[in-house]
Amino acid sequence: MTPTATEPTVEVLPDASALATRVATELLARIVAAQASGEEPQIALTGGTIADAIHHEVSRLVPGSGVDWSRVGIWWGDERFVAANSPDRNAGQARAALLDQVPIPADHVHEVPASDQAADPDAAAAAYSSELRAFGGGEFAVLMLGVGPDGHIASLFPGFPQVEVEDKIAVGVTGSPKPPPERVSLTLPALNHSRAVWFVASGEGKAAAVAAALDPSAADPLPAARVRGHGETVWFLDAASAGDL
Repeated sequence: MTPTATEPTVEVLPDASALATRVATELLARIVAAQASGEEPQIALTGGTIADAIHHEVSRLVPGSGVDWSRVGIWWGDERFVAANSPDRNAGQARAALLDQVPIPADHVHEVPASDQAADPDAAAAAYSSELRAFGGGEFAVLMLGVGPDGHIASLFPGFPQVEVEDKIAVGVTGSPKPPPERVSLTLPALNHSRAVWFVASGEGKAAAVAAALDPSAADPLPAARVRGHGETVWFLDAASAGDL
C-alpha cells in the first residue's frame, strides 16, 4: 500500500546563506534522530549552487553534531552521464564539499555509474536501480530536490516521456534541455518513496517555477508538483525564490 502523500509547507529564509544553514542544520538533526531510533537513514542529495552551499554548511556543522557516518547511506536523485572525474558530476560536487570531509564508508556512498563505467544512460540507470533495490531500505529518510526554472526536478523535464514512467526505479535521459544532454534520473515513483521531501530553491530565477509548482489549480502539474513525502513535504526557499508566492 502506498503511503499517503503530505501537503507541502513552505519555509522562507532571508537569503541563500540562511537557507543553506537552515537546511544543513535540519539535515544533521534528522540523521541523528533516525540513528537514535536504530535506523540507518538513506539520504538522497541533489546538485547545483544551493546544494553546494548546503553541503559546505553540513561539513562546517558536522563537528559535535553526533552523526555516526558509518550508519548513513548517500544517494542522488539524478546524475549527469559524464566521466567519473568530470566536474559536472553531482557526486563529485558533494564529495568535494562534504563526503571527503567525513568518515563515511566508501560502500555507503552510492553513485550513479559514470559514462566510463556504463555503456549508456539506460545501462547506468539499470545498474543504479539494482543498487537501490539491494541497499536502499525501501525509502529515503530525506530526499533533497533542486528545482529548475522550467519546474524540472532531478532530470525529469516537463514534457519528457521519462516523467510518466511508472514501472522503473531509474531511467536514462537523452537530449536534456539543460547540458550535459545525457543523464540518469530516478523516476517519480522512486522519488515518492521518501519520508521527507525537501525542495530547495534560491534566487529570483526560480520564483516562477516555485509558484507554478505550488499552485494547486494547475491543469498540467510540473514535475516539481508531483513529488511528495509521506511524512512531510517542505519547500525551503530564500526571499528571492519565494517572490511570486
